[in-house]
Amino acid sequence: MKANYCREGKQQLVEFCKKHNLPYEMCGKVIVATDTSQLHQLKQLYERGLTNSIEDIRIIDDEQLREIEPYCRGIAAIKVGSAGIVNFQSVCRKLAELIREDGGNIILNEELMAVRTEDDHFNISTTTSTFTTRSLINCGGLQADRIAKMAGHKPDLKIIPFRGEYYKLKDDARSKVNGLIYPLPDENFPFLGVHCTKTVHGEVECGPNAVLSLARESYSKWGFRFSDSWDTFTYKGFQKLASQYWKIGMEEMKRSYSKKSFTKAIQELIPEIVSEDLIPHTPGIRATAISPDGKMLDDFEFISSENQLHVLSAPSPAATSSLKLGEEIARKALREFNFESIKQEAS
Repeated sequence: MKANYCREGKQQLVEFCKKHNLPYEMCGKVIVATDTSQLHQLKQLYERGLTNSIEDIRIIDDEQLREIEPYCRGIAAIKVGSAGIVNFQSVCRKLAELIREDGGNIILNEELMAVRTEDDHFNISTTTSTFTTRSLINCGGLQADRIAKMAGHKPDLKIIPFRGEYYKLKDDARSKVNGLIYPLPDENFPFLGVHCTKTVHGEVECGPNAVLSLARESYSKWGFRFSDSWDTFTYKGFQKLASQYWKIGMEEMKRSYSKKSFTKAIQELIPEIVSEDLIPHTPGIRATAISPDGKMLDDFEFISSENQLHVLSAPSPAATSSLKLGEEIARKALREFNFESIKQEAS
């Protein structure tokens, strides 16, 4: 699903930006192998791209890489000319505007407290209100598993929060990055690794790492919530994951608390970037769905029952896939929800 949604969703996102005059740029991406031991994996990734019908993709050598990214060090790379950048905040604002124009409401800053199922409807209680609805679609991200439980499901996965920390380059160092520069991903660990990305505003972001967060919605290194931490550390799936990847986890923690270590990770791709080039930037939190056997779900995951649909896993690149994912959610709802009048109207 992720391969299909990403490919089709990217094109939909480009068309959406064109239609609504939103800033975007097809600047291209390079995925870089820095050592001969990575060449086999680079070829496998390239072949997967061909299998998934990725446009404008080819393997380039070190000289061709330097022509695209003069400051980047690598022995070979995959060039993806069809990759681009967008200001996703502007996309969200436009979607919100369109929803309101179409009669929809967007209610912010309310915490969901309970979902009660009645004969033919749901009563959804928040900190300030109660809503009555015939259907429920849960795209709750960091809280998606808990919302599903409130609605009567027992998902066997759990959301574990990982904080991704970023730096951005100072103005006089931005020229060291022309587009998107990615390391070859660890095929056993579904995070992309520290990479450098140009923004539509001309800035350059470097990151993220992937550090376990002790609170699902804390963007601070020191954030802590007992219930969230208890959920994480008592979950067998996390315990199995931690026992397998604890060394990688320690490296990620090191990069979190040591700017020198973070800089070193960037220097594997761009040696001329130094610590003084980096300014702390806004972090993010990834809602990582982990199964009881300790595996990170690397694809979309849905569960449903009568008149309710839950999106329990929406891994990166979910933003790229978002419009296609929205289509699929609507299609599933029309197919599975018991609303004949709505289905007839849609048809």
